[in-house]
Order: sequence, then structure tokens, then C-alpha cells
Amino acid sequence: MSQDVPIGRTQVSLAQLNERSREIFRQIVESYLTTGEPLGSRNLSRLITTPLSPASVRNVMADLEHLGLIYAPHTSAGRLPTEQGLRFFVDALMQIGDLNDNERRQIEAQVAGAGKSVENVLSEASGLLSGLTRAAGVVLASKHNVRLKHIEFVRLEPERALVVMVSEDGQVENRVVPLPIGLPTSALTEATNFLNARIRGRTLPEARAELEKAQTAGQAELDALTQKVVAAGLASWSGGETADRRLIVRGQAHLLDDLKALEDLERVRLLFDDLETRREVVDLLGRAERAEGVRIFIGSENKLFSMSGSSTIIAPYRDTKGSIVGVIGVIGPTRLNYARVIPMVDYTAKVVGKLIAG
Repeated sequence: MSQDVPIGRTQVSLAQLNERSREIFRQIVESYLTTGEPLGSRNLSRLITTPLSPASVRNVMADLEHLGLIYAPHTSAGRLPTEQGLRFFVDALMQIGDLNDNERRQIEAQVAGAGKSVENVLSEASGLLSGLTRAAGVVLASKHNVRLKHIEFVRLEPERALVVMVSEDGQVENRVVPLPIGLPTSALTEATNFLNARIRGRTLPEARAELEKAQTAGQAELDALTQKVVAAGLASWSGGETADRRLIVRGQAHLLDDLKALEDLERVRLLFDDLETRREVVDLLGRAERAEGVRIFIGSENKLFSMSGSSTIIAPYRDTKGSIVGVIGVIGPTRLNYARVIPMVDYTAKVVGKLIAG
């Protein structure tokens, strides 16, 4: 864990906080994570182990406020951690817990119980995380690891066709592709038969490699127009980043639990709006694919959720070759139980990776 944490344009170091300041700051953060309420000097003086008067506690709180770690939400004497304060707590003070054997077995059993379908495993895993953390579970998955079952070309217009692709786990996707001028209907049938003989049970990259191999070996006895149809059909699934991904969100209703005030309801409404903007969520989660281990975004650290004051805890999962093929995690209020959620997300990501790889 980092010991120096940027706060605005400055850095706060643990060395700047003596034992008394650390304890008071920790109590304010832990009270917020538990209740969502500000903690005042009188209650603080009763909670800390070092005997201090409320006046002395207020002096320490003033120092912490000056450092940008806490703030007063109202005119009351109570204080809450700032987003920067939460980041400092997570990086420098928090002790991350670990899952016990029963919790590990529960996660393994529940996710494995979804069966062999990749879609079911990912949906079950995101639902499990949502239930365990009382937040929204999210998964960003690559479509490249889905195994194919059937593909078909359906003519829409003389120069356009619909390509229907069905995966082994029952997903159906459609794309519209251009057709060469003067293409006979028989060429669409030939392209369909050619692909179906070679793609079944393969992922898209595997199918593409198999077709390239067949063409190189001269086994693709297709005329030029039919070859163009085959190429267009495959190219339609190589797509851009967002078209190439599935986003699964489970358990948004948990975000409506434990609302304290009207401003909380507004925050959740904004978060729901953010989750509807699929492209931005995909971009945000995609950032976790370029990093090892669990990533934590608190409040305005990600522009997408800055207005709703939400936190995101996500971890990548891998395929048999060790390549990252997606991310899984939770999105919820900034007062998530970070110490408990982080190991849950990390372990669930590892379980998902093993099941998908297996």
C-alpha cells in the first residue's frame, strides 16, 4: 500500500499524522463506512483509546480538515471523510481482510453451480457479488471467448444481408453486412454451409485462424464472390471495442437500500443514469484490463461516476493462456466496506477465470 497519497496538489504522508490524529481520522472514516453519518467531537472523544477532551478532539479535526482529509457537511460539529480522505484511508491505513474457507467455498459453489455456459457463470458471479456487497455487480466480458454454434446469412436487400450468429450458450447476435453486386442467393447458402462446417465449438479467433488455414491450404473451394461474403461475415464480429464487449449489471436495486436523505436518492438516480450509458461504463471497466489485480476508483477519480459520488472496485479475470478476457466487480456508494469487498472481488475474479478456462 502507498504511504504518500496525493490530496489536490499536495501529498499527505502518514508521517504528517501522529498516532492520535490517525486514530481520530480512522474513527471518522469507519463511522462513515458503517452509518453514512457525520461523527462529532463529543462522540469521538468517547470512542478513542487515548483520553482527550472534546476541545482537543476538535483541534485534531481542524488539522485533518486543513489537510483535506475530512469536511463538515453542515454547520454541525460532525465530520465526514472527503473523497481524498477515503483514498488516503484505503491506500495508507486500511487493513484488507481475507476470506475464510467457508466464504471461499460459498463463492466457488455458487459460481460453479451456474453450469458451463460462460454467460451463466458471469451473470451468476455478478449477482453473487451484488448480494454479498449490497451494491451493483458488474461484468465486462470479451465476446471472443464465446464458443460458436451456428451462423447464417439472410438477404435483406440486393446488396445487404443479415448475419445471424448463435453461440453454444444460446446467445444470438445479428449484424448487417454489405454484399457484392450481383451476388446470387446460392452464394449465401454456400457461405453459410462453408462457415458452419468449420466454426462449431470454436471461439471467434479460433474460427478465423481455421478459415485462414483452409484458404492457405487451398481447401476453400469458393468462388471470389462467396469468399467476400465469408470475409464480410467474420469481419462484422471483429468490430470496435464497445461492440466487441458484453456488459452485465446485476443488483441495481441494492443501491436503493439504506438511503439516508433526498440527496442520497438523487445520487442513486444519477448512478442509474450513468449505468445506462453503456459506452462510458465499458471504457471505465476497460481501464482495469491494463492493470494487475484489483483496481479501486473512488468518487471523482473516475469522471463517469463523479456526479453520483460512487466507488468502483474491479478485478480482471483470465483465460487458459493467462490473457485478460474481462473484468468483474461492484459499483456502489463511496461508503462501501472496502476491506471486505476487495478480497471478495479478487477471489471471485480468480474463480471465474478458472471456470472459464476449464
